Amino acid sequence: MLKFLISRSATLLPQAAIGHLGWLRGAIGAGLAILISGLVTFLLLGANSGALPMLVAPLGASAVLVFAVPASPLAQPWSVIGGNLLSAAIGLAFGLAIGQPVLAAGLAIATAVAVMSMARCLHPPGGACALLCALGAAGPDAWNWSYLIPIALNVLALSASGWLYNNLTGHPWPHHVLLPTAPPTPTEQAYTPEDLEAVLADWNEVLDVDIEDLNAIYQALQRRVRKRSRPQS
Repeated sequence: MLKFLISRSATLLPQAAIGHLGWLRGAIGAGLAILISGLVTFLLLGANSGALPMLVAPLGASAVLVFAVPASPLAQPWSVIGGNLLSAAIGLAFGLAIGQPVLAAGLAIATAVAVMSMARCLHPPGGACALLCALGAAGPDAWNWSYLIPIALNVLALSASGWLYNNLTGHPWPHHVLLPTAPPTPTEQAYTPEDLEAVLADWNEVLDVDIEDLNAIYQALQRRVRKRSRPQS
């Protein structure tokens, strides 16, 4: 098992500190977004700032996605906003209705995954939101629907920060596919996006990348290989 984990980790590409998607860029953006989210929530809650949380833990996971992998379908604005808020509401609903933390948490997670999938806003931190709210509502703290307010403020402030920071640092968010600059050759047009979807269906896997991105990567790869194979003049 350890050998498998090491071999898998060795396939990850090293990430530079600076550059278009360097880890320093993502780290700074995530940190600033959390600070801004907490400050905005504190200012807007006013008199309720002591009774409600200023920051919720799932926001940290959302920040990792938005600033470290902003091209991921799981990190797009609708995924961040819809995934977190729908899941939080589901968690509160089950916690208030059932009152038993473990049962409410299990049902909330299952329902949140189903709803996010159907609403096309699958977002892993949404599962954490559902769990947090189910436990909060069913537990001794007795969370009520007012707890949706700081969560919503957190999520909206993070999304606004992500939009501003990612675009200012040269990475459009929401993500836009980088289309090839030259038109595809007849050889490159020998397949269609539907073919890519069929292959993924045959694999019975869900990859964290859009079909359009896969298509653009494959076309760019073909051009790079063809350019390298040309005889040098």
